[in-house]
Amino acid sequence: MKAIIKKQNYLSVIILLITMTCFAQQSPTFIDGEDPKPDNTKWKLVKNMSDEFNGTKVDEEKWQISGQGWIGRAPGLFLADNVKVTNGSLQITTTMLPKPIIKNNKEFTHGGGYVGSRNGMTYGYYECEMKANKTFMSSTFWLINEGKNIKGCDKRTTELDIQECVGQITNDAEWMKNFDQAMNSNTHSRNIPEGCNYIKGSEKSGATIGAKVYNDFHVYGVWWKSKDEILFFLDGKFQSKVKPPSDFDIEMYLRMVVETYDWNPVPADGGMAYSKEDRTTTYNWVRSWTLVNPKK
Repeated sequence: MKAIIKKQNYLSVIILLITMTCFAQQSPTFIDGEDPKPDNTKWKLVKNMSDEFNGTKVDEEKWQISGQGWIGRAPGLFLADNVKVTNGSLQITTTMLPKPIIKNNKEFTHGGGYVGSRNGMTYGYYECEMKANKTFMSSTFWLINEGKNIKGCDKRTTELDIQECVGQITNDAEWMKNFDQAMNSNTHSRNIPEGCNYIKGSEKSGATIGAKVYNDFHVYGVWWKSKDEILFFLDGKFQSKVKPPSDFDIEMYLRMVVETYDWNPVPADGGMAYSKEDRTTTYNWVRSWTLVNPKK
């Protein structure tokens, strides 16, 4: 009987520790002196847009993995089977399709993956710990609004790219020179309905990592402070501030996507001559935060 009780107590402790570990973080990842929060405020974790990936499968109450109507940019097709939660992380693996697939009159030869939050938010701090894959396909972390069932000027598109990188550069353009060793960030305003007083355009930013994006994990973060202030952070350190081309005041949703770009085309050998580990983008965690006033 004592052995059974001890075993039950031991299991209870393990469960408690796992529960505490899931969201033990009390604030975003900042090095000393870099937390930008105003006085008399504190960060509060937004649990339905955060995940430590400690389970054995994708939490589909939080995340959608079939593309939400977006099948991918040819030649990269989003495949739910390429998305896994294992070993305490979210993993999206790039693949070569056994044979080309024709969808929407376009040929797809490679497989990527899509993870999108079911919940959205406006102003807040968004961060992830990510290690990129080594291939020509992307590793990304970003936010975008959803125009479905929206009418009026809010049907426009606002996109906030926190990190967008590739492991192998196949384009010799000057602007791509360090795309595999930098935090490449951007803000986009587009698809503006006729008669709406918003500007189409982009305002980008960047930060040097100092090594290949696939060499190690890095924490990519953004403080979406207001409709016209976006602050980017790399490994807990402030990098730059951007004013988006139009008001960023629409609820946006998180995206972790591995896709192909027409400006970084498939290499001659197909680009998949790597181990599965090297073909995989890994997210150790994703966290979203909002500012609150504890005195209210």
